[in-house]
Amino acid sequence: MNLRRSPLMSTLLCLTLLTALCAGRPRAGHAEERDPASPVGGVAASAVKISSDLLPVPAATNSTRRRSSVVEPVRAIVQAEGEFGALLEQFISARGGRVLRRYGSLKAAAIELPAGALAALAELSEVRYISKDRPTRLLGHVSLTTGADAVRTQPASGGGTYTLDGTGVGIAVIDSGVSHSHDSFLDQNGNSRIVADVDFTSSGSPATDPFGHGTHVAALAAGNGSVASGAYTGVAMNANVINLRALDEDGVGTTAGLLDALEWVMDNRTTYNIRVVNISLGTAAVDSYLYDPLCLAVRGLVDAGVVVVAAAGNEGKNSEGEKVYGLIHSPGIEPSAITVGASNTFDTDARDDDGVTTYSSRGPTRSYWTDTSNVVHHDNLVKPDLVAPGNKLVSAQSAGNALITAHTELEAYTDGDPDHSMMRLSGTSMATPLVAGAAALLLQANPGLTPNMVKMLLMYTAQPLDGFNMLEQGAGELNIEGAVRVATLMRTDCSSGLALGDSLLTASAPTHSTTIAGFQFPWAGGAVAGHTYVSGLELVTEYQKVYDLGALLSDGILASDGILASDATMYTDGILASDSIWTSDGQPLGGGSFFLGTGILASDGILASDGILGGDGILASDGILASDGATTTDTLAGGD
Repeated sequence: MNLRRSPLMSTLLCLTLLTALCAGRPRAGHAEERDPASPVGGVAASAVKISSDLLPVPAATNSTRRRSSVVEPVRAIVQAEGEFGALLEQFISARGGRVLRRYGSLKAAAIELPAGALAALAELSEVRYISKDRPTRLLGHVSLTTGADAVRTQPASGGGTYTLDGTGVGIAVIDSGVSHSHDSFLDQNGNSRIVADVDFTSSGSPATDPFGHGTHVAALAAGNGSVASGAYTGVAMNANVINLRALDEDGVGTTAGLLDALEWVMDNRTTYNIRVVNISLGTAAVDSYLYDPLCLAVRGLVDAGVVVVAAAGNEGKNSEGEKVYGLIHSPGIEPSAITVGASNTFDTDARDDDGVTTYSSRGPTRSYWTDTSNVVHHDNLVKPDLVAPGNKLVSAQSAGNALITAHTELEAYTDGDPDHSMMRLSGTSMATPLVAGAAALLLQANPGLTPNMVKMLLMYTAQPLDGFNMLEQGAGELNIEGAVRVATLMRTDCSSGLALGDSLLTASAPTHSTTIAGFQFPWAGGAVAGHTYVSGLELVTEYQKVYDLGALLSDGILASDGILASDATMYTDGILASDSIWTSDGQPLGGGSFFLGTGILASDGILASDGILGGDGILASDGILASDGATTTDTLAGGD
């Protein structure tokens, strides 16, 4: 595991050290002022105790103090040496400022104060550090960078508008439990949106989350944004959560427990309108998807109309730091599942710098079956299907959970109320619920979409990431804006059994690009399917029989002499199946440089050697894929 301290925590620690070295130890006592120009150890103490993006600040001369009440106020976070007490509040109030919010466990407060008074405040011995109240929504927040914010307001059929927030859609979260006490799961009336709790472990307490993983995952999919002024809003912020606990207090479960949960979903999907299942966990992918019991259970749900989203895993590199291919976890190896890898936004909302994390598991799937001649045949499917932001994501923290107890540096936000606390985690486990939330939004916008249509839309509108091949990123990075835009143009009776080639759109085909945070990017214009990828405008303008319940997107793709083509009984003539896997140049699928011939993947299911990857990485073999061989969460794999 490669757990790294958050940038904010690292900055605070560095600045604390700098303060100690340059300014000496502040003396205790009541609030008092001294000349801000008086150097301590040769450096003005006020400069050391104020963040650089608040500098320069005017010196707090008598003249400045008299004028400070008319200076435009700034917002800042003040850390106290001890408790943030009444004397500090009185000092701030006397200079025309106010305390906006206290953070008890941080011994800090958010304040508003005229800029001219900041230097004087920094001189107080009770003040440890003053930093700017920076806009968190500009730091790679998931609802903005994924495109969810861009489609919140939708036109209603009867006039007016409605909010696209997952209302009415049930998302089943199979994980370590979801804490009922956290405010992220309340609706607008203060009622819990966790509508069911079932325990498939021996704990007997599904409404709690002592490990901490499930609460974090659930809020990424469906957190309401009530904490920190909406800075940590989930994708489908008003969807219902079905809490299915399959991992114990140590984050460990069994295949049997996961199967129990999947079966429960099958039996209760109608009662709770479960349209989406999130599986941010996995196990070693040994058996072919044709035989893997988890894959079979997932296939049953998808055939019944439920979208299943599964984590790819965090096995993208080995202990030597070498790139590894072929370590997709089960049930992510199942072709009907939407398998999600992790991208890194590098803390920016714009997507021109995004890339696939080094830890995200790569395809092809290396699960296998053995024939009667004892010959091993690997599945070799192209996975993941797409990637989504998964590096250092901030989401709900269940009180006192094992992850935060063992790694206190993961704490990202607290205001003193444990039911508001947030923590920072990385992994494909974090990327997966963003896609699950996106699926919920698509189904709210157009309930008639089949699971395969949801999967196609998410891949078709994804952003191909420059420099990464399809076995790393699938079709590209999640783009909710584009997917919703197409879904709202589609007819609403898609699940009623349309014929091949029937018109899908009720209006003209949309522009195949999206702009997020000022950066415009093209859509993939296709989707990975089996051993190859398919492309063509007719994927979104005409009905394809692979969208039927009981079908796979890879159905109708024929392999002959190493050449792949689409079958006109499943795909219309305008759909092309590619003979190659590409490293993207950031353009629609098919652009970039040759990486691997798909005929090698499809011919007989056997990859000859590691050299088939052209020296790009090491290929896993024989299905011995998981480092620990157990069903575990993906939470704590190292980030980029």
